[in-house]
Amino acid sequence: MSLVFAAITPHPPLLIPAIGKENIKKIDATKKALEKMEEYLYLSHPDIVLLISPHGKLFDNAFSMNVCAEYETDLKEFGDLTTKLHFKGELNLPALIREASKKKEYRTIMISEKKLDHGAAVPLFYLTPHLPDISLTIFGFCNLDAKTHTDFGYLIKEQIMRTNKRVAVIASGDLSHALTTDAPAGFNPEGAVFDKKIQEYLATRNTAGLLQMEAMIANAAECGFRSFLILMGILRGVNYTFESYAYEGPFGVGYLTANFVL
Repeated sequence: MSLVFAAITPHPPLLIPAIGKENIKKIDATKKALEKMEEYLYLSHPDIVLLISPHGKLFDNAFSMNVCAEYETDLKEFGDLTTKLHFKGELNLPALIREASKKKEYRTIMISEKKLDHGAAVPLFYLTPHLPDISLTIFGFCNLDAKTHTDFGYLIKEQIMRTNKRVAVIASGDLSHALTTDAPAGFNPEGAVFDKKIQEYLATRNTAGLLQMEAMIANAAECGFRSFLILMGILRGVNYTFESYAYEGPFGVGYLTANFVL
């Protein structure tokens, strides 16, 4: 039927109450932003959620599609054995995208892994508590160039417009991991520059500017850039208003929560 929702979300495991505990207070702006975004997603009445995660199985020169009849979250690597979410899998839309990819000569690899990584689990924890009937499909980016990612996103958009379902797209990804001296990647001055530029380019629909940022990603130590590129390809030709709900980096990692209001 149509694309009804598009957003960027961060995925710090500390947002999960059983993991973050008191530390959640340090990223309260992100928590409140995701709670606000949940309302917009609910009101869009999606049938399908297509989520792009940086932390699933990734391949060097092929996009991945995790297609499974059902999914469950798995956060045991963060010491959480209690938080469990369950979703049914979407099978038709990935098949359409797979066939279109073959015709356009984009290499895609289908996998089937029931357990969802934290790149998917964290945003889904906040965004889907009132959407028990959605079907889910998970995509992963690769190491191909930036333009190929936006072009692949446009291919996804074409198949979304072919389906008779209402589709929401969530690009999960954190920004620079090098904002402070105690950041996971240590401090790099390009980290803050990267975060500022990517927000500016997203807000002004400057996809050409985003493509030119590819040289910065190593120093920025990010994990969301290619997720966002795919999303921008999906949004090519779509009328939207960019709304940033929150940006913060108290742990040296940039967390952006943004809604592309359709």
